[in-house]
Amino acid sequence: MTADLAIVLCLLAVTIALLAVNRPRMDAVALMMMVALPLTGVIGVEEALRGLSDPNVVLIAALFVIGEGLVRTGVAQKLGDLLVRHAGRSEAGMITLLMVMVATIGAFMSSTGVVAIFIPIVLRVAANASIPAGRLMMPLSMAALISGMMSLIATAPNLVVQSQLMAMGHEGFSFFAYTPFGLPILILAVLYMLAARHWLAPDAPRPAVAVRPSFAQFIEHYHLAGREHRLRLTPSSPWVGKCLGELDLRAAAGINILAVDRATRFNRVLIRPQAETRLRTGDVLFLDVFNPETDIIEFARTFGLEKLGLTGNYFTDQAQSIGMAELLIPPRSALVGHSVVEARFRSVHDLAVIGLKRGPTPHDGPIAHERLQAGDTLLVVGPWRAIRRVQSDRHTLIPLAMPSELDEVIDKPNLAPVAIAVLVLVVAMMASGIVPNVLAALIGCLLLGLFGCV
Repeated sequence: MTADLAIVLCLLAVTIALLAVNRPRMDAVALMMMVALPLTGVIGVEEALRGLSDPNVVLIAALFVIGEGLVRTGVAQKLGDLLVRHAGRSEAGMITLLMVMVATIGAFMSSTGVVAIFIPIVLRVAANASIPAGRLMMPLSMAALISGMMSLIATAPNLVVQSQLMAMGHEGFSFFAYTPFGLPILILAVLYMLAARHWLAPDAPRPAVAVRPSFAQFIEHYHLAGREHRLRLTPSSPWVGKCLGELDLRAAAGINILAVDRATRFNRVLIRPQAETRLRTGDVLFLDVFNPETDIIEFARTFGLEKLGLTGNYFTDQAQSIGMAELLIPPRSALVGHSVVEARFRSVHDLAVIGLKRGPTPHDGPIAHERLQAGDTLLVVGPWRAIRRVQSDRHTLIPLAMPSELDEVIDKPNLAPVAIAVLVLVVAMMASGIVPNVLAALIGCLLLGLFGCV
């Protein structure tokens, strides 16, 4: 055994040991070995850095960027919603659909990137369905591994073999050459996971420890349950054509208009309520009725409104568009001694106050004209951008608690069609062979950047 071979074997053993204990991170281990090999004289610096220019390295990095674009535009979360909608609360259905989705998506991008996208989805789905997370995490991992057998670009080894074949003058594999081997293995893996799922995690899920309160907990703590309603303007409503400022519902009926849901040509959008917002037939008003004496049924009948049902708690359902936060009034705040109405709270901060606590006790009566005191906590709802603006200015209000739903807010939901179109274009270019795979992925990254998806 030569000295160089002995050094390489020792470094390999150290690398395996470090990767096994996961200390330090994998990327740090790789960089350490990249430095160690030239220092020991086994290879030169140019040889050590030559791999960074390999097209496969660039391709894998580009696929991670595409995956991030899918996360930021909400495509990944839509996949989670699709999983819940079609599988319901069936554990077997979730495992089957999850593995098929992961293997399919993993065929067109890095399997590591797919896992990174689906981990928060799986955790949220498992929590909502009261399923132990382990029973979905293992199928997720297995499906991601099997996705490497579904297409040419699904995993790095496929690309390395392809490069070596072509470098030696042989014909490379087609884009879906691996698929006939991957599909049967995927089917067998799904069947195995369905049979073995009871051994993956105990039947009783461990109660999750919430780092931050949820919307539902905020509503419970401030005694707000049952206050949210959804009403649609009919053609006979006297409100059609009027501005919200003319109605003055807060003073007249003890009602906050949180948002206006309006149909556009292609979809429905949530409009931030302003005094000059003019109502149209078919608009859906999301209301917070803080006056307990308001009879919402009679109110709807009087003003030609149709009462609509709610699919669960309103605030949670609309978490992507409307945020919620608990704010503390500091001693030197300009709000001290003024009511919410006097301070023009909604106009100044673009937030609606729906709850008030003085000490540990929530204020059960109307709060619009209640004089605010230092130490009061306000529960507010409004656009996430307005809540983030309050976070940056702590002179008037101090953010006391931010909801757990903040972690799931999508940065650019309106760009989801763009991200999907770019992904389809990249896959089409790779499958057709019009351009090399790495160029197709880089074109996708460039388009995502130009359109603002990443």
